[in-house]
Amino acid sequence: MGNGTSLGRVRGLGSSHSGAHHWLLQRVTAVGNLVLTAWFAVSLLLMPNFSYITLHDWIVSPVSAVGLSLLIISVLWHVQLGMRVLIEDYVHEAGVKFAALTALTLVVCGAGFYGVFTIARLALGAA
Repeated sequence: MGNGTSLGRVRGLGSSHSGAHHWLLQRVTAVGNLVLTAWFAVSLLLMPNFSYITLHDWIVSPVSAVGLSLLIISVLWHVQLGMRVLIEDYVHEAGVKFAALTALTLVVCGAGFYGVFTIARLALGAA
């Protein structure tokens, strides 16, 4: 006894109003990953061979460059959303949690910038 009413026990423990948005973003990126991965797989299957010249010519086409960039961004965003939930749920010390979330953001942003930069560099003819 002594716990008070049902409302008193849960007061202050309610919704933070960000869970539904986060859940929806995970589902949107999952659908985007499914569509873009299917496009990528079909594109690879339709190639006559996998020589350097064939792949280079495919990557430098505007549709392929945009599609690959979107695939990289969508996959990394989905990874970041999922890992953020794991870190927030299972890392309890504030300093360690902050360091882990910061490291996650830096790694995901770095990988994204590198991937998109590499594709843009190929598509614009610098390599």
